[in-house]
Amino acid sequence: MLVKVILNTLGTLFLILGILGIILPLLPATPFLLLASACYLRGSSSLHNWLMSHKYLGPYITNIKDKRAMPLKAKIITIFFLWLSLLFSIYRINHLALDLVLLTVGLGVTTLILKLKTLQDN
Repeated sequence: MLVKVILNTLGTLFLILGILGIILPLLPATPFLLLASACYLRGSSSLHNWLMSHKYLGPYITNIKDKRAMPLKAKIITIFFLWLSLLFSIYRINHLALDLVLLTVGLGVTTLILKLKTLQDN
């Protein structure tokens, strides 16, 4: 019983972090959403079913987990907001070493997103 409470609590924490990761480009959404799904799977079938049938999060998790793919529109939006926030940060920070770190992270994340298969819109 205690294990299920802990798993559901962790699942909820990972879900919140995953949702924040959708909004905040440098916080990765995918690993947290996958962790939330795994915790709910072992902790509560009703929470897992809710997450997997969620209008937006369910297909996102399924596409990443099963197909290792993203829709083209999601790729474009993700990369756009990633670089928008990175360039704004670089403009505001004005420190060469941190600017280089941000550029490196941006290039790495962009490369990972572009390497994912592209799902065809139906």
